[in-house]
Amino acid sequence: MIDLRSDTVTKPTQKMRKAIFEATVGDDVYGEDPTINKLEELAADMLGKENALFVTSGTQGNQLAVLANCSPGDEIVVESESHIFFYEGAAISALAGVQPRVVSGQNGEMKPLDVRNAIRSQDIHFPDTSLICLENTHNRSGGSIVSFDNMKAIYDIAQTASIPVHIDGARLFNAVVASHKKAADYTQYCDSVQICLSKGLGSPVGSILAGNKQMIQKARKWRKRLGGGLRQAGILGASGIISLTEMVDRLQEDHVKALRLADAIENMEGISLVNKPETNIVIVNIEKTHKSNEEFLEELKKKGVLAVSFGEGLIRFTTHYDVDSNDIEQAIDIISKVV
Repeated sequence: MIDLRSDTVTKPTQKMRKAIFEATVGDDVYGEDPTINKLEELAADMLGKENALFVTSGTQGNQLAVLANCSPGDEIVVESESHIFFYEGAAISALAGVQPRVVSGQNGEMKPLDVRNAIRSQDIHFPDTSLICLENTHNRSGGSIVSFDNMKAIYDIAQTASIPVHIDGARLFNAVVASHKKAADYTQYCDSVQICLSKGLGSPVGSILAGNKQMIQKARKWRKRLGGGLRQAGILGASGIISLTEMVDRLQEDHVKALRLADAIENMEGISLVNKPETNIVIVNIEKTHKSNEEFLEELKKKGVLAVSFGEGLIRFTTHYDVDSNDIEQAIDIISKVV
């Protein structure tokens, strides 16, 4: 089966499995797991932040950033199709007690003026704006890269208003590789950032939340409250070190595979390409096939390809480490036959 549902389906490499097996561990709740400490120091350095925290998932990392920065009754500014608003079970409201101030974006980018206008003035009728959230790369825009200019403009507005900025960087390293930049080039325009180790970087579990020491200390306490204080967490962190040191540059291979898939789909009659992929996500419109998403996905599955529904008439394909170039060619043939 050629699994193009998500880059979350990657399996750990043999080197990761060996590192997991041989990991030196301690009790991370006491701060005594040397492997986790090494991972957090490495991540903080790469992301240009004072401190970092190993968390169980990208969602947990995002929610800890909200919890560490906000109080119940506050408001946070989010893009209308951002992961933190669209896919996290209303956790910002359920856990932190904050409400979203939704701003419509274009390819994941909010207009700086719209963000400025979304910040509440001091009025007893209004909630306090306590956080601005960006997402890079932007999942629902097909893995699009939010530009430096856009991020800087929003960050400058936030600094003027004394409001912190958080980046959901679950796939930030895809942007890093595609733009030939360093992670710190992006994270200079935020106060905190979350990155996933378990997507294109191949680890089985885990994400990183990075920021200043005070914020990370608050997040550490919230992680404990949410049951995320793991003990011998180095078993998981060992693969995260390999993710950051050996799996970043190879993301370019996933981008090449996504572009090959997109180019082939663009030439197929009966379906149309929604995005020209900048990274590893391809979105396809299947309305002209007159098949429902469920029917289309089921036919793909019967022939050996897995994908996911991405809205009415839209299907998403995501390339990753466990799908090679031959798999992509087979997938192209199967998609063509289904169409």
